[in-house]
Amino acid sequence: MFTIKEASEKLNCPAHTIRFYDKEGLLPNIRRDDKGNRLFDKKDLDWIRLMTCFRATGMSIAGIREIVELAMQGEETIAQRRAILVAHQSEIVKKQQVLNEAFEAVSQKLEVYNNIQNGNPEDSFLEYIGKLDAPTNNEGFK
Repeated sequence: MFTIKEASEKLNCPAHTIRFYDKEGLLPNIRRDDKGNRLFDKKDLDWIRLMTCFRATGMSIAGIREIVELAMQGEETIAQRRAILVAHQSEIVKKQQVLNEAFEAVSQKLEVYNNIQNGNPEDSFLEYIGKLDAPTNNEGFK
């Protein structure tokens, strides 16, 4: 069993984040010692890693809570959990496309600056303008 400090260190996740997940009902099986301190086992740490991953992809606390509540109901909810994750994955793909386009725009601008520093400013600007496109999908970051 691990204390919250040990869990935090093992997961590289702040203790306040773990407490928040617990208060939000995202860690349903956390045990406590006789003083009320949270105790975590390996399964709990794996669960926290998963919650952290979901949050890193932009999943809402409400969305995660829905998955947790369904998971607590057992295997008969796998289809529902899968549907939630399929929809979330689709949103991640949209965000990834926006990021890829933004990354390309930054790369092109860096190319302009490199050419300017190498003594070819006019060519750089014309080349930059020729390549520049506005992102086609900026709905991913509403």
